[in-house]
Amino acid sequence: MDSQVDALEGGCTCGHVRYKLNSKPLIVHCCHCRWCQRQTGTAFVINALFETDNVELLHGDIFEITMPSPSGNGQKITRCPKCQVAVWSNYYMGGIKDGISFIRVGTLDDPGKLPPDVHIFTSTKLPWVILPPDDQAVDIFYDYETTWTPDNLARKETLLAKSTEEGFDQQLSITPTSQN
Repeated sequence: MDSQVDALEGGCTCGHVRYKLNSKPLIVHCCHCRWCQRQTGTAFVINALFETDNVELLHGDIFEITMPSPSGNGQKITRCPKCQVAVWSNYYMGGIKDGISFIRVGTLDDPGKLPPDVHIFTSTKLPWVILPPDDQAVDIFYDYETTWTPDNLARKETLLAKSTEEGFDQQLSITPTSQN
């Protein structure tokens, strides 16, 4: 685990699914798009992006559903089979797909540890949501080169290369360390 972030754990509402994050996030998005608003039933969603290999399922089982996305490439939402809480998603992300997991920050035991690095799709932000004046915000989406740190860009490029080597449809899976 990187020294910049203590080990983070989280899970669903009923406690059936528990996971641990074994690295710092690549970036944390607060997405204000209409799709996220509709799919979560809230004003926005906060997702922390992690390499899927750094997401450890501690116990429980999960199920996945595929939903449409604005890009047309779809997204896979991973949920608890008992309480139905979405714990993470996988998006196309330039071909990385299953190699990167968008952890729903609200499912962390301490969601306050991962505030947003950037607010995206603010062009469809609800008018009563007031963003802090110093927060980075973009109308639609940002430029990776100017928004991500050099270290995290290198991590992203490694994921993209791995996805290309293994094929875009390769399924990378999260293996539980224990099953309860």
